[in-house]
Amino acid sequence: MYVITEACISCGACAGGCPVEAIAMDDALGRYAINPETCISCGACAGGCPVEAIVTE
Repeated sequence: MYVITEACISCGACAGGCPVEAIAMDDALGRYAINPETCISCGACAGGCPVEAIVTE
């Protein structure tokens, strides 16, 4: 399972790279978040993050 940490700069690179559209802006957090029910744990988001804010949990 991948999660987006507080290091997220809200650039949207992860959302654009997600093949199942499991990532969206979470207004409550003020950054992008991954929907665990939609995520297929492919790692595409982590590879596209310029600040390495996406980690496995």
